[in-house]
Amino acid sequence: MKMRLILTMTSCALVFGLSACSSKSVEKPHEAVEPPQKSSSVDDELASFAEEMEVQEIYDPLSGYNRVMTNFNDTAYEYVLKPVATGYKNVLHIEIRNSIGNFFENIHFPVRFANTLLQGKLSYATEETGRFVINTTVGVFGLFDPAKSYFELQAHDEDFGQTLGFYGVGNGPHIVLPLLGPSNLRDALSLYPDSLLSVLDYDERSYWTLTDTPAEYIGAKAVEKTNAISLYMDKYDKIKADAVDLYPYLRDMYEQRRKKQIEE
Repeated sequence: MKMRLILTMTSCALVFGLSACSSKSVEKPHEAVEPPQKSSSVDDELASFAEEMEVQEIYDPLSGYNRVMTNFNDTAYEYVLKPVATGYKNVLHIEIRNSIGNFFENIHFPVRFANTLLQGKLSYATEETGRFVINTTVGVFGLFDPAKSYFELQAHDEDFGQTLGFYGVGNGPHIVLPLLGPSNLRDALSLYPDSLLSVLDYDERSYWTLTDTPAEYIGAKAVEKTNAISLYMDKYDKIKADAVDLYPYLRDMYEQRRKKQIEE
């Protein structure tokens, strides 16, 4: 409980405290221009995906439900998540939002470390450990990423779904999760084992309903989600603009991406 409260207070302090610093250094933060490399990297990633897209049949017996849930998620995004994230983006400068994103990424180190070990990727586990130590100390509790900038230690986004896939467990049927988006049976079931290693979720692993979830846990998750959307909503908007039919486009993109992650 103490760890959860500390993390929540830290998250809130990051948002409001860093916001105050930003207002002193940037006269009109809402007019701040995103770094040009951000949009170009999005375009490059989508272009790379389009080039690598393979034509394959995806097991999708839940396509009817999945289409409905995709529409629900997209509506929630357009009318709730995006407006909130846009307001958040207008208040906080891009550098502050990047630092908050770095903070949350850093505290999810146990999940990545455990899954690199389970897959026998010892070099990845070593890099993850080095990143965590350097970014937690020199990087001020993970707000900055000197491990990458100065030591060229790369992050490895490994989870239990990838671990199962690494050992040959199939995807299972594709399934779209409420608010979380595209997934499949293997990856959806893997969310629970990963939550047992998550610092944010550690004390919450017995809470599975909204009414039983402490307010501070919801607050920390809300800050993490809102910050992530504010950083990457341009990418989602680009995907929507390119998609003739949003659901199969997101489905195929997700499955191809997971296949590539597992093969790496």
